[in-house]
Parts: sequence; structure tokens; C-alpha cells
Amino acid sequence: MPDWPPPPRVSSTFYKAHGLGNDYLVFEEGDAWVASAAAVRSVCDRYSGVGADGVVVLLADRAEGVFRLRMFNPDGSEFERSGNGLRIFGSYLARLARAGARIGNPPYTVQVGGNQVTLHLHGRSEAVHDVSADMGRARVGADAVGLDPAALDPDGFMSGPNGERLRVVPVSVGNPHLVVLVDAPTDEALVRIGPFLATHPALAAGANVQLASAGDGVSRECRALIWERGVGRTSASGTSSCAVAVAAVTSGLAVPGALTVRMPGGDLVVDVSADLDVVLRGPVEEICTGSLTDGWVEHARSTARAPD
Repeated sequence: MPDWPPPPRVSSTFYKAHGLGNDYLVFEEGDAWVASAAAVRSVCDRYSGVGADGVVVLLADRAEGVFRLRMFNPDGSEFERSGNGLRIFGSYLARLARAGARIGNPPYTVQVGGNQVTLHLHGRSEAVHDVSADMGRARVGADAVGLDPAALDPDGFMSGPNGERLRVVPVSVGNPHLVVLVDAPTDEALVRIGPFLATHPALAAGANVQLASAGDGVSRECRALIWERGVGRTSASGTSSCAVAVAAVTSGLAVPGALTVRMPGGDLVVDVSADLDVVLRGPVEEICTGSLTDGWVEHARSTARAPD
């Protein structure tokens, strides 16, 4: 994993939204508590915390009009980026703008994991926002995801947990993915293959894993099941959708252009150019805003003082 700086201090107030069931909490940098691994695990817990698939922290530094973010998995680990997390943050900016905050006009430039992303707000119907993110140029291959090339045979296959040959496409969209191309993704295969590949010893820092089917070269849609690094099975994922679409295009299973990626939580549209520039678009639904209690904040402070 990258050498992350110390975790930021954040406020006690939060905004919660989801993209196809993949939910994130947005906090701004503040002085209430430290986003340590233990505290993030606690706030993301669905029984003893607020509950979420991750945390997005908006840093106070907005030099040159750029919104700087840090993102955390529900297991407390920091990671490079989330497509749904970015789009949820876009809906948060829309909320700030409606409240009269002076944040400029869209599109918005966001920096996360050392890279810049452009967020476009396409409108809102009641609590549902239509948000897209220019995810930049994807890269394909073992080097792109920190995978030892020796783990792939000459035909691009890896050995699975039972020694079976898996057709794997390594894809980076700012974070690492292993897309396993199959005839039809199943839950049974996901829970067997997902954790095996996500923590494979040939990977430098783990990877998100997708089981995906992508048609016959002319189809405009893909189907995918997702196992996220640091999370587990998820109903939907923005960067995973991007990786699946890129894998379909580079494998000749789809032509460049807009592809619909169908997941258990719903559909996202991924536009992949011939040069592998990627744009992710889909709905974000507001859930709530709130504030952590003084007691929870004090518990988080004491947890941060203890060895993690």
C-alpha cells in the first residue's frame, strides 16, 4: 500500500449517501476525532456505529480551487479512490451549493490518492443526484496493479483456489483490480475466488476482484459481481464497474463507447475511449446528515490514544 500520511482529524458532523447500495460517510477535516483505523472501523460498523462501506474526508486545504480528499475502507485501511465515493462526494458538493456555500460552479476538480478527478453534476430529482466522474486513463497489465508477472501464464490466466485456470485482466483505474472473465458470474464462485485473489501473495498491495461476463464483442452491457479489498462482497462499485468495462474492451468482448455494467445493486454507465479514458456515471441517493455524540467522540479519542 502507499505510504499514507498520519490520519486526519475530522469533525463530528457527517453526510451519508449511497450509489446503488454502496454507501459512504463524508466528513470534513476538523478537531473532533482522529480518523484512525480503529475509529473508522467503529464509525462504519452497522450495529455499533453509523454504518457505511467507507469514509470520505474532505481536507481543509482547497488551494487552487481543488477539493482534496482521503478515503478509508470499513476495515480502517486507507485506499486510493472509490468511484461511488467520489460521486457521493459530488452530491455533497451539490448540497453545500444549495445551502449557499461558496464552492464555485461545477465541474469540480478533486484530488484523491495523488490523482485528480473531475466531477460533473447533471441534475437532481428529489434525493437522487445524477453524477459522473472523469476517472482518467486506465492502465492494463500486471505492472499496472503491482502483480508479479510470473503469476500470469502466457495466455493471461492465473491459478484459482482449486488450481483452476482463471482468465484474469489486471486493470488500474487509480486503484488495482483483477477482472476475472467468466461465462456467467455466480455468488458461489465469488466467495471462493474473490478473497483468494484479493489477497494473492503475487500482489504488492492486494486488489479488488470482479467476476464479469461481457458478451460477444458487440454487446453494450456487462454483468459483474464484486469482492472489494478491505470490504468483501459489495452490491456495486464505481471503480470496479470501470475496471470491468475496460477489461471487456481490451479483451475484444466490447467495442469502445458507453457500456452498461449491471451489478446486484443496479446499473452504472461507463464510457471507455479507444485510449482507455474512462467516465463513470450513475445515480447517488441522499440518506441523511447527522452528528456523532460527544460520548462517541470521546470514545474515538481514547481509542486513538491506545495501540491500534
